[in-house]
Amino acid sequence: MIPRPVRIIPVRIIALLALASLSIAASPPHPNWNATVTQGPDQAYTLGNPDAKVKLTEYVSYTCPHCGDFHKKADTVLRLTYIPQGKLSVTVQQVLRNPVDLTVAMLTNCGDPKLFFARHNGFMGTQDQWLSKLNSFSAAQTARWSNGPVPTRLRAIAADFDFYKIMSRWNYSRTQVDQCLADAAVMKAVTGQTQAAMAAGVQGTPSFALNGELLTDTHDWEALAKQIDEKL
Repeated sequence: MIPRPVRIIPVRIIALLALASLSIAASPPHPNWNATVTQGPDQAYTLGNPDAKVKLTEYVSYTCPHCGDFHKKADTVLRLTYIPQGKLSVTVQQVLRNPVDLTVAMLTNCGDPKLFFARHNGFMGTQDQWLSKLNSFSAAQTARWSNGPVPTRLRAIAADFDFYKIMSRWNYSRTQVDQCLADAAVMKAVTGQTQAAMAAGVQGTPSFALNGELLTDTHDWEALAKQIDEKL
């Protein structure tokens, strides 16, 4: 059998292939900004590139139906188009309007900081389900929310709204939930965020700020999206 000749690859091509392989090996992995969670001095959580060109702050209340509507319209779009590019980050500032807001805020801040947005999205995404129970409670039930030690009040709210069941999705036991509801440091942090929001001029929820500037007459995704695109 006559051996086939071995094809000789020009030196120039070999050099180019070598440079290409070195370039690929040296390229840093693209950051997964949807998995990047940081926490500021006020304990508010930020999702995305901390150095993003546009920094969006959401001022939201968990019992605010308009906040729930905003979340359903905006969250998927932000996660799929804006945040992955590293050009926009999202900070959630919790604004407390009532004891139920406080209860949910305590639970979303409970546990691993990296999973804050999972818990936040879990409550906001199901708001219409658990909030619809509000009109079914008796006067005696709601009275428990305003009497006695604060952790006892929050436990009553968690029981009435089935928050223990919601937290079990992330493997929290009832004992762990009760410990979270009694965390004085977290309570101080979330009430501080409300005070900071009021000091910034927030008068209702949802409200928004871009790069630290509070937006006027902007309370839904449609109005907000236009202003984000203008800054990008």
